[in-house]
Amino acid sequence: MKYTARAILLALALALALALAGCSGTEPDGGRWEPRPGLAWQWQLDRRVDPSADVPVYDIDGFENTAADVARLHRDGRKVICYVNVGAWEDFRPDRDDFPRSLLGAENGWAGERWLDIRKLSVLRPIMERRFDMCRDKGFDAVEPDLVEGYSNDTGFPLTAADQLRFNRMIASIAHERGLSAGLKNDLPQIPQLVSDFDFAVNEECAQYDECAQLSPFIEADKAVFHVEYAVPPSRFCAESRRLQLSSMQKRLDLGVWRRPC
Repeated sequence: MKYTARAILLALALALALALAGCSGTEPDGGRWEPRPGLAWQWQLDRRVDPSADVPVYDIDGFENTAADVARLHRDGRKVICYVNVGAWEDFRPDRDDFPRSLLGAENGWAGERWLDIRKLSVLRPIMERRFDMCRDKGFDAVEPDLVEGYSNDTGFPLTAADQLRFNRMIASIAHERGLSAGLKNDLPQIPQLVSDFDFAVNEECAQYDECAQLSPFIEADKAVFHVEYAVPPSRFCAESRRLQLSSMQKRLDLGVWRRPC
């Protein structure tokens, strides 16, 4: 009878562990995290993280948060994504002087930011490697590389779609080499070429511009799509988000604590 009771307890413990793993994705053979469609999330880039949202995934600023902040979220059973701007220089980051002036292009509309010449892979790679080292060393599970669609903007450089593909694949590779999963941020036209290189997607305002169906390749590959709207209320996009299996919510542009999920 003791053996039977012990076996039952072990089976229950295993089932619970599997259920918890299923809540936030999987880690194949001890490898990087693979978030699955439908996971709820919090996206907070304004100041240090507030851990009050009861969701399994947090996306927070890699520079503004500490290893202790990430560890606290892990103790609460959350996976944590490291936000890092890879497509633009920011004059408020501690590594701002690592970027040669020749790499800095036009302003991108955000205070203190200028587009980067992503064609200069050999110059940018070590800088991005150090940033992703920071994410890894703080204990993050993944990275959200921002501004990876410079080729479709007025950057001050003659960037092409091919330039962007090379850069984005390099960014995903840098993350994977450090055991971090990587999310493709926006860049909808290149999803068919990049879905196999990235582990999930992050999207802004696909409902406002009637583009959410373009994210389906990620869902079809069993990869999460973390989606936000700013101007459109949930009543106008949540039904489609549920149909498409997107992880959707409304946020304010400052990306503070406030959220209104589907």
